[in-house]
Amino acid sequence: MFPGGGVDMQQLLQQAQKMQQDLAAAQQELAETPVEGSAGGGLVKATVTGSGELTGLVIDPRAVDPEDTETLADLVIAAVRDANNAAQELAKEKLGPLAQGLGGGGGLPGLPF
Repeated sequence: MFPGGGVDMQQLLQQAQKMQQDLAAAQQELAETPVEGSAGGGLVKATVTGSGELTGLVIDPRAVDPEDTETLADLVIAAVRDANNAAQELAKEKLGPLAQGLGGGGGLPGLPF
């Protein structure tokens, strides 16, 4: 027991365990959630998981110019970047409150923000 009394270590440990379980569940849900980004007015669309893994890429045939592959490459990069930004926002939304509850405020190792 601590000076001042009233602190139940068992209860604190149970709360910490529950928060860790909630965080793990949220991370799993995030890893399975698809997030889309696009570029060029929708000519290129990228899909990533909430954890940032690229899972899909759709390129409209109008974006393909054999004489200008650099623009297509730029559109692909921009679409993937857009999707990853959306995934980071989703991660902040889902994991932010849990990380703050663990005293991290977004600074926990392994979190995508």
